[in-house]
Amino acid sequence: MCTSLQYTGVDGSPYFGRTLELDIDEPWVLAYVPPGLEFSSQAPDSDPVNFSGKHGFIAVTAPARMPTKEQPLTPSDLKVIEGLNTAGVTFSLLAYPSSGAPGEAAAKTLAAIQAWDLGAWVLSQFSSVAEVKEGLARQDVYLTRIALVGDAVFPFHLVVHDKSGASIVIEWHEGVENVYDNPTGVMTNGPTFPWHLTNLGNWTHLTNVDRSNATFGSLPVHQPDSGIATAALPGSHTSVDRFIRAVFYSTFVEKVDEPAKALTTLSRIMDNFDRPRGATTSPPQGAGGEGVTFQGIDHGQSGPPTEYTVWTNMSDLAGQKFFFRSYDAFNWTSFDLAAIAAEAKGPRVLLTPRLDPMGGDGTAALLAGSAA
Repeated sequence: MCTSLQYTGVDGSPYFGRTLELDIDEPWVLAYVPPGLEFSSQAPDSDPVNFSGKHGFIAVTAPARMPTKEQPLTPSDLKVIEGLNTAGVTFSLLAYPSSGAPGEAAAKTLAAIQAWDLGAWVLSQFSSVAEVKEGLARQDVYLTRIALVGDAVFPFHLVVHDKSGASIVIEWHEGVENVYDNPTGVMTNGPTFPWHLTNLGNWTHLTNVDRSNATFGSLPVHQPDSGIATAALPGSHTSVDRFIRAVFYSTFVEKVDEPAKALTTLSRIMDNFDRPRGATTSPPQGAGGEGVTFQGIDHGQSGPPTEYTVWTNMSDLAGQKFFFRSYDAFNWTSFDLAAIAAEAKGPRVLLTPRLDPMGGDGTAALLAGSAA
């Protein structure tokens, strides 16, 4: 469903990339949210959590429900799936079906924030991973039931990175919140994050060094090409195999010394997780999709469900650059968050299908987008 990873340049600067895979499309909206905007999150049987934005941020958002003619979408319906703020903090939401407990998976507290609203909360409030951890320790979270995914109890976990290179994974297992430091900078989907770290112990043999010669008995043999080192990598699209491959690439790919080169390198890494339609399909009797069924837009597709990379994102955390590429796009569209923050006087939104499929600088397009 999703692969996220951190690539680090020669100077230690972090760059973040993630893919999002679904078997159906959504009405994705790019949004810029300025500092000073007022937010309110209301959980059932709870006082509202109100907060004012301290940082501006750019985000890929999705609606909490599908729009109808009678009930069109409003700004409050748009929930952050991926984003970068002006302090160099990223937020990512990845599928994870084990979060909910039986029934309403939440404690009834005086003031609990809806889990759906954590993206806006993290990006608008905090300037580091350490601050996010402190904030979560003080704030109760209500695990929202999401109508868009069959009324499932918030079937996601969260990944946060900052420009120092720090990273955390936020998971709920049967309703219990866990916040883990992430030494790998990598996350995919289930099982739990500690399970993925334990599983890494089964892959200590991985190396990027080709062993292209050997002798069997008295017979010397030679590999006819380079690249034999990657033969040991697991090859499926499962979350377990993708986690191992993401660790491999983020660990062994060469480190470069300029942001532009680092982003080009990260783009090449992310290409390894790009999934075309039809590469795998899910028959009606089969399980898959992390156990999550999404409502959305099928664009007239036929045949059995097939997960594909709906979009990919990259972020230059220190340089405040945000990159987006949809399945139908040929190239990346870039956004200069610092320039948008300096010029935009209020929120801006832009439907992703309006982006030029040939890519380029989308800063002006977002600034010219609709005022939210």
